[in-house]
Amino acid sequence: MDHDVYNGMAATDLYGVNWQKSRHSNSQGSCVEFARLPGGEVAVRNSRFPDGPALVYTRAEIEAMLAGVKDGEFDHLVRNGG
Repeated sequence: MDHDVYNGMAATDLYGVNWQKSRHSNSQGSCVEFARLPGGEVAVRNSRFPDGPALVYTRAEIEAMLAGVKDGEFDHLVRNGG
C-alpha cells in the first residue's frame, strides 16, 4: 500500500489484504470481516457492504475487544430486552 490508512476509508482502497469473516456468519452475510494490514493495524468492514467504509484499529484495540467478547462483556447487546 502506498497511501495512508485511516478510519472510514473505502474498504476497496485496502489493496491486497485478505478479508476474513467468522465461520459463524449466517447465509445472509450478516457478519463483519477483519483484515490484518501491513502496518499491524486491523481493518473491519460490514460483509453486506464490502465496498463500504473500513474502520481501522490498532492491534491493542482489537486485543482488548476480543478479550471483552471472550469474557461475555457484550452479550447483553444481543439478548432479548438487552
